Amino acid sequence: MNNASSALKVAAGIFLTIALITIVVILFVSAQEATKTAQNNFSDIQTELSQASFTVYDDTTVSGSQVTNALRKFKDREQFGIQVKTGKNQNGQWYGNMLRVGNQVPIEDFGAVISDKVGNINNSWNEILDEYVNPSGKFKAKVIKDNSNVVRGIIFTQTTVLASP
Repeated sequence: MNNASSALKVAAGIFLTIALITIVVILFVSAQEATKTAQNNFSDIQTELSQASFTVYDDTTVSGSQVTNALRKFKDREQFGIQVKTGKNQNGQWYGNMLRVGNQVPIEDFGAVISDKVGNINNSWNEILDEYVNPSGKFKAKVIKDNSNVVRGIIFTQTTVLASP
């Protein structure tokens, strides 16, 4: 009788141990999945925050003073360019880096930097030059993203041309 009782106790201990190990494994796997989900959510939030400074410019109309503020704000940003098309300069002037936009070939390089450190921001404040940005002018803003959905630049196109004296 003692042997049977001992055998039952050992079997119950083994069964409880296996049950405990199974529970721990299940908890570990579900915790891993929760961690992966949290990491993905954190990554999404990080991306949104990094792109948030550009949402004000995404297909909106801004003033000329906002354009010059953007030029100052993003002037030292790496792999980034701003093009400003004024009433006098329809082709536009690039500041920072010149980007590949439009129907230029190859299309898979859309948003890629073509050349760096172009344009002088001081020209946008000089009323004599074609690059002058009138602070009260209105500009349509368009955010340029590359094929990896990373913001690489902004294009400002003047929509109202103020009559010159």
